[in-house]
Amino acid sequence: MKALLTTLTLMAMTTTFAQVPKASTTRTTFHRETSVSTTIKADEAIIWALLTNASDYPRWNSTVTSIQGNIALGEKIVLKSTLDAKRSFKLKVKEFEPTKRLVWGDGKGRRTYLLKSNGDGTVTFTMHERIGGLMFPMYARYIPPFDESFDRFAADLKKESELIQGNTR
Repeated sequence: MKALLTTLTLMAMTTTFAQVPKASTTRTTFHRETSVSTTIKADEAIIWALLTNASDYPRWNSTVTSIQGNIALGEKIVLKSTLDAKRSFKLKVKEFEPTKRLVWGDGKGRRTYLLKSNGDGTVTFTMHERIGGLMFPMYARYIPPFDESFDRFAADLKKESELIQGNTR
C-alpha cells in the first residue's frame, strides 16, 4: 500500500510540474529566440480577448506595466515591461488573425502569439520572440534573459483565462 501511495504521489507531482510553462532560449551570433508553450482550459475567444485588450494587460499580467494603443493590424503600440521599467518599446502589430495568430515587433525583433484548439476544450498557447540582425552582437549583452518573464506571462494568461472560463460556465 505504501508503494502505491508513493507512486500516486509522484504521478500527481509530475502532472502538476508538467502544467507549469517552461521557456527555452536558443542563441546564435546574430539572433536569440525564446519560446514558451502551455495548455489552457479555456475558449480561444477568451484568450484572444486578453491578448488584444491593451489597457487590461497590467491587471492580469505581472510582466507588463502598460500598453498604450490599439492591438489591431497595422496599429502602433507602446509597451512597458518589468524587464526594463525605464524603457518603452514602440511596436507595430504586423499580423492579426483573430483567435489564431498575433505578431508585433520592431526593426530588431518580432513576438508571435499562437493559439491552437486541441478539440477537447483546451488551447495550446505559444509565445515566441526572435531578436536579432547584423548588429545584434553589439547590443546582445544589454538584453536581459526572457525565460522567467515568458514563464510568468504564460502562467498569468493561463490563470486568468481559466478563471474567466470557469466564471462563464
